[in-house]
Amino acid sequence: MENVLDVRNLTIRYRGAAEPAVRDVSFTLGRERLGIVGESGSGKSTVGRAMLKLLDTAEVTADRMSFEEVDLLRAPERQMLDLRGRRMSMILQDPKFSLNPIQRCGHQIAEGYRRHVKCTKAEARRKAIEMLEQVHIRDPERVYDLYPHEVSGGMGQRVMIAMMLLTDPDLVIADEPTSALDVTVRLQVLRILDGLVRDRGIGLVMISHDLNLVRSFCDRVLIMYAGRLVETLDARDLDNAKHPYTRGLLAAQPRIGGPRGDLPVLDRQDSWLQPHQEVTA
Repeated sequence: MENVLDVRNLTIRYRGAAEPAVRDVSFTLGRERLGIVGESGSGKSTVGRAMLKLLDTAEVTADRMSFEEVDLLRAPERQMLDLRGRRMSMILQDPKFSLNPIQRCGHQIAEGYRRHVKCTKAEARRKAIEMLEQVHIRDPERVYDLYPHEVSGGMGQRVMIAMMLLTDPDLVIADEPTSALDVTVRLQVLRILDGLVRDRGIGLVMISHDLNLVRSFCDRVLIMYAGRLVETLDARDLDNAKHPYTRGLLAAQPRIGGPRGDLPVLDRQDSWLQPHQEVTA
């Protein structure tokens, strides 16, 4: 399988921090759906942002960090400006902090499209409205002219998704993309992302706390703990995970019809901080 991403021994340290936020993380991504799961603070989003070189306050080192033919470690900012939003996109978790509050939603979508595709304002508007329809926004022409504070959290998240998918990127990093959506819309958005992987052959990184979502939607899963990768496995084998941390996360999920006693608490071990070597076929 052709690799979209190839990351070897990625370490990320924020300025002034005593310990790295991410240490010795290695993985590959093909034309597939790769899930990254772990507790808050485990380094999931930090890894995603490092791929787009969005960590200005951190030192990022790796033996290798490449996106298709591009060496991301050595790519200058001018080249990254052409890659971000065109060939690499990131769907952020909270539209309140991602959308410009003083610019209309549709104008932000169209602006991103015109930044990377030569077209008229009318063409960009038409493409933006079409994408708003694809993420199941009712009356997209009206929403196009609304400000971010005039839309709900779920609708704002769909605006963000439309913005990131409009240019048909080769890589999409989705950081909790469905957390603000209700169940019905969540399934619709997942179908859109799934279609991109199957029909257009993109690589998708799904960062999530939702083990059930990752199990049913992704092809492979990376489990992160305290900035380290502790286990890599096929999503269909998630219930057969061997690492005690992964088993602890699974056991801590409440289940409808399950026992009503206290959920188990992780018994953290120092051995979990040892480096993990990814096993690939």
